[in-house]
Amino acid sequence: MRVRVDVGRPQHILLFFVFGLSFMSFALSLDGDDYSKTGSPKVLISVTNLIYNRLQNLKNVLKADVDRDLGYCIKNLRNDWDEAFNFDKNLDFLSNCVKKTEGDLTIRLCTAAEIKFYFNSFVRRDEATTVHVRPNVNCNLAKWVSGCEPGWSCNADDSKRFDLNNGKVLPSRTKKCQPCCEGFFCPQGLACMIPCPLGAYCPLAKLNKTTGICEPYNYQIPPGKVNHTCGSADSWVDAESSGDMFCSPGSYCPTTIRKVTCSSGHYCRQGSTSQKPCFKLATCNPNTANQNIHAYGAILIAALSLLMLMVYNCSDQVLATREKRQAKSREAAARHAKETTQARERWKSARDVAKNPKLGLSAQLSQTFSRMKSAKKDATPDNKASGKSKEKKKGSTNLTKMMKSMEDNSNNNEGFNVGTGSKQGKKPQAPKGKQLHTQSQIFKYAYGQIEKEKAMEQNNKNLTFSGVISMATDTEIRTRPVIEVAFKDLTLTLKGKHKHILRSVTGKIMPGRVSAVMGPSGAGKTTFLSALAGKTTGCTRTGLILINGRNESINSYKKITGFVPQDDVVHGNLTVEENLRFSARCRLSAYMSKADKVLIIERVIESLGLQHVRDSLVGTVEKRGISGGQRKRVNVGVEMVMEPSLLILDEPTTGLDSASSQLLLRALRREALEGVNICMVVHQPSYTMYKMFDDMIILAKGGLTVYHGSVKKIEDYFADIGITVPDRVNPPDHYIDILEGIVKPNGDITVEQLPVRWMLHNGYPVPHDMLKFCDGLPSSSSTPAQDDSSDHNSFSNDLWQDVKTTVEIQKDQLQHNYSNSQDNSNRVTPTVGRQYRYFVGRVGKQRLREARLQALDFLILLVAGACLGTLAKVNDETIGSLGYTYTIIAVSLLCKISALRSFSVDKIQYWRESAAGISSLAHFLAKDTMDHLNTTMKPLVYLSMFYFFNNPRSSFGDNYIVLVCLVYCVTGMAYIFAILYSPSAAQLLSVLVPVVMTLIANQDKDSLVLKYLGSFCYPKWTLEAFVLSNAQRYSGVWVVTRCSSLSLNGYDLSDWILCLIVLILMGLIFRFIAYFCMVTFQKK
Repeated sequence: MRVRVDVGRPQHILLFFVFGLSFMSFALSLDGDDYSKTGSPKVLISVTNLIYNRLQNLKNVLKADVDRDLGYCIKNLRNDWDEAFNFDKNLDFLSNCVKKTEGDLTIRLCTAAEIKFYFNSFVRRDEATTVHVRPNVNCNLAKWVSGCEPGWSCNADDSKRFDLNNGKVLPSRTKKCQPCCEGFFCPQGLACMIPCPLGAYCPLAKLNKTTGICEPYNYQIPPGKVNHTCGSADSWVDAESSGDMFCSPGSYCPTTIRKVTCSSGHYCRQGSTSQKPCFKLATCNPNTANQNIHAYGAILIAALSLLMLMVYNCSDQVLATREKRQAKSREAAARHAKETTQARERWKSARDVAKNPKLGLSAQLSQTFSRMKSAKKDATPDNKASGKSKEKKKGSTNLTKMMKSMEDNSNNNEGFNVGTGSKQGKKPQAPKGKQLHTQSQIFKYAYGQIEKEKAMEQNNKNLTFSGVISMATDTEIRTRPVIEVAFKDLTLTLKGKHKHILRSVTGKIMPGRVSAVMGPSGAGKTTFLSALAGKTTGCTRTGLILINGRNESINSYKKITGFVPQDDVVHGNLTVEENLRFSARCRLSAYMSKADKVLIIERVIESLGLQHVRDSLVGTVEKRGISGGQRKRVNVGVEMVMEPSLLILDEPTTGLDSASSQLLLRALRREALEGVNICMVVHQPSYTMYKMFDDMIILAKGGLTVYHGSVKKIEDYFADIGITVPDRVNPPDHYIDILEGIVKPNGDITVEQLPVRWMLHNGYPVPHDMLKFCDGLPSSSSTPAQDDSSDHNSFSNDLWQDVKTTVEIQKDQLQHNYSNSQDNSNRVTPTVGRQYRYFVGRVGKQRLREARLQALDFLILLVAGACLGTLAKVNDETIGSLGYTYTIIAVSLLCKISALRSFSVDKIQYWRESAAGISSLAHFLAKDTMDHLNTTMKPLVYLSMFYFFNNPRSSFGDNYIVLVCLVYCVTGMAYIFAILYSPSAAQLLSVLVPVVMTLIANQDKDSLVLKYLGSFCYPKWTLEAFVLSNAQRYSGVWVVTRCSSLSLNGYDLSDWILCLIVLILMGLIFRFIAYFCMVTFQKK
C-alpha cells in the first residue's frame, strides 16, 4: 500500500501561525502613539477598538467594588454595563476623541481607582444638589491644575506606568490639560475623562457670553484664564439633582453625541436611545415625550361601565331563572304526588268494596269505574274514527295502567298506601341508586311522603275503635332522641349587683309536650329560657339543671337543641327556602340522604304555611321582602328543619295575628307528637292558643314561680287560693293583669304572696326573706335589718368593684365561648369541609344579589384610577414614589370600606349559627374565599385606568401583582375592624389607618422609633415594591438616578419578592387575628 505525503500543507499552516503571532504582537504593541505618528485611518480603527476593549474590561475590575458598595441597586453588572456602555453600534465618539487628543486618549481616561473615587464621593454625598468630589492628589487646596475645572482633563504624568485597570492608586495628572471630548464627561476635581452612558447627550458646551455659562451644562469658565474654553459635560448625577446630561424628552440619542427629534407616531422618554412606536389608538405628535393612551382608558371605561350596567340590572336574573326552573319541577312533582295519591285511594276503595259484598258492590264499582265503562261503551267500530273517542280511550288506558302499576308495585315511592292496620302501610324507604339523583325524583319522593302524612292525619280525625287500634300499633310514627329538662331551686344572680333575676324555680319540661312561659315584663322569662339553653353569662347560678335525670350541661346536646331568638335573625338577602335549606344541610345528620333532607324542608314549609313565599327574599331594612309574620315563621323554621329534640322559643308569636299564631302553634304541636320537648315564651295568648298548650309556667316579677303545671289544672289551682276568672275574660289575660298590679286578686291574698303560696303548695323550701309573706306571720317581725354599709363606701371602692365585675363578666363570656362539652347528641353533622362548600354556595348567592354594590365599588375604583392617573404622574426623578403613595392610600381606603361588608352585615346571624354548632372556620374561610374575587378584580379595575392614564415605566403585570398583595393585606385588616367594631367605627378606622400608616412609613428614617414602626406598616412594603418594580426599568443613563433614589429610601432591588411575601404574611396574620376575634368576642 502506497502512502502519499502532502509537504505543502504544513508549510501553509506554519506561515499562518507566524503571521498570527506577528499580528498579535502588533496588536499588543499598538497604542495611540502609533496613530499620532502615522495618521492612518486603518490604525485609527484598530486603536479605537483597542481602547474600547480596555474600557469594557473595566467592568471585570470594578465588579467586586460594585457588588459591595452598589449591590442594592445593581444586581447584574454585565447587563447594566452593557445598557450603559455598549457602544458596539457606533464608536465615532472614540475615534473623534483619538484624533482630538493626538493619540493620548488612553492616558486621559479615568482609571479604575479614579472611577471608584468618583462614585464613592457620589454615594456618600450630602443633600446638596451637585456632587462634590473629595480633594485628591491632583485637585486640592494646594494643587489645582486646569484639568480640575469642570469639563476639562489632563494626561497622566507617567504614561509608561499608567494602568487603566489600576484600582488602588490615583495617577498624577498635570500634562496637556484641555477640554473634554464630546461623548465624555469630566467631573470637577478629578482631571480625567469618563465615557457618557447611553441615553445621555454630551456635546461640547458653548459659552454664553452674556451669562458666562457653558451651556447646556451650567458651569462657568474660571475667571482670569483667557485660554480656558468650555469643554464637555461635567458630571453624571441623578436626574433630580441635574438633568443636563440626559437626552431631553421628546428626542432620542442613538449615540452620546447625536440627538434626533421624535417623529410622528412615536414617543421618546427622557434618556431614550431610540424612539418607541405608539399604540394604534394612541396619539403621538412629533417631539412627544409620552404616548397619549387615554383612548384605551376611555374604551375600558365604556366596556366596564357597560358590563357593570348589565350586572347591575341582570344580576338577579341568573338566580331567578334557576329558581323558576326548580319551581316548575317542584310544582310538577307536587301535582304528580297528589294525583297518584288520589288514584291510589280510589283504587283501594274499589278493592275493599270488592272484598266486602255487603257494602253495595255494584254501586261502588259503577261509581269508581265510571270513566272506564264510558270509555268501553264508546270504543265501538262505528265510533273508532271519532277524535273524542280516541282521547277518552287513551285517557282511560293511561289511568288503568297507572292503577295496575300501583297495584303491582305497592312500594313505589311516588305514591303511598294509607290503609290503616295493613302491612302495606309501612314507612316507605327512599329508593336506592340513580333514582333519586335527579331533582324531579327527589321532589316526587318528598311530596309523595307529605301527601301520605296528610292522608293519615285526615284519617285519624275520624277515629273509630279500629282506628285507635291502628294508631296504637302504627310503626310509622317518627320519634326523636328524648330530652327531659328538670330544674331544682334554680336561681340566677347578677354579678356585682347581687340582684336576683330568677329565683327558686323548680319543675321540669317534658318531651312530647308544649310548655308556655308567661309573666309580666321583668319576670325573667327570657332569662329562664336562656338558663335552660345554657346561654346565660354575667350571672351566678345556683341550683340544679338535670338533663334526662343527669347533672350535665345542655351544651352536650347542642346538635339536637334548637333556640329561636326573640328577634328575627335570618338572612334577608336569601329566600325563605334558602334559609331553611342551609340550616338543614349544616345541622342535620351527615349520613342523611339528600332526599330525606328535602322532605324535612318541604314538611316544615308546608306546616308553617310558607309555600307561596318560599322563593321570595326575606328582605332587609333597605329592601322589603316578606311580611313580618312570615319572617317570624321563617325564624322558627330555621330551627325546625334540624329536627331538634328540645326546642326553645323566645316570644315566637309576638307581632303575629291570631291566625298566624295558631298556624305556628299547630306546627309546633306536630313536632311535639314526634317527642320534641317544646318550651316557649308567650305574651297573653288568645283563649284558643291557651287551650293548645300542654303545660304553663307563670313567673312573677323577680323571677319567682307562681304556677307550673298542666293547663287543665291552672284554673282549679287559682280558684283554690281565691282567684277566680270573671266571665268572658281570657284566663291568661286575667292572671297577667293581677301580676302586673292592674287587677287586685280576690280575697285577702296579695301579689307578693302568690310565689310563696306555690312553694307551700308543692312543699318547696321558702327563702328566709320571703317568710314574711306566709300566712299568720306579721310582716314587721320578719323584716330583715337593712345593711346600709353600702352608703358609706367611697367612690374609689365603688369604682374598683365595678371594674372587678366587668372583668369577671368578660372572663365569664370568654369561658362560655371556649367551653367544650362532651357531645351526647349521637348526631354526626357535616364536616368542616362540607360546611365550607355550603357556605361558599350561600355567600355566592348573596354576592350575586349584592352585585349592584359590587358594581358601585368598581365604578368608584375606576374614577379613582382615572383621577390619580391624570393628576399624580409617576415622576422619573423620584422613580414614581409620590404617585404610588397616592395609589396606596386610595386603594387601601376603598378596598377596606368595601371589605367591611363581609363580616359586619351578618354579624348577628353568625352569632346564632355559631351558637347552634355550625363551624366558625367554614364561615370565615368561605367569606374569605369569595373575597378573593375582589382581591383579583379590583387591582385590575383600578390599573385599567391608572396605568393607561399615567403610563409608568414598570410593566402592567408588576403593578398588578403588587396591588393584589396590597388588597389581600388590607382586606384582612378590614376583617378585624368589621368584627371588633360597629359599622360606623369600622368605616372611620378604614379611612384613618391608611393615611396614618402611610405618613409613618414615609417619615425620616433617621429616627429609630419611626423606622421600627414603619416596618410594621404595610404602606412601607407596598411603596417599596412599587418603586423597585419601576426602578428595574431605569437603565443606561438612569443607573445613577436609580441608585440615588434607592439609597435615599433604603431600598434594595433584590427585596421585591420579600416585599410581596411580607404583604402576604401580613394579610395572613390579619386574618388569623380576625378569626381569633370572631370566635373570642362573639355573643352566643
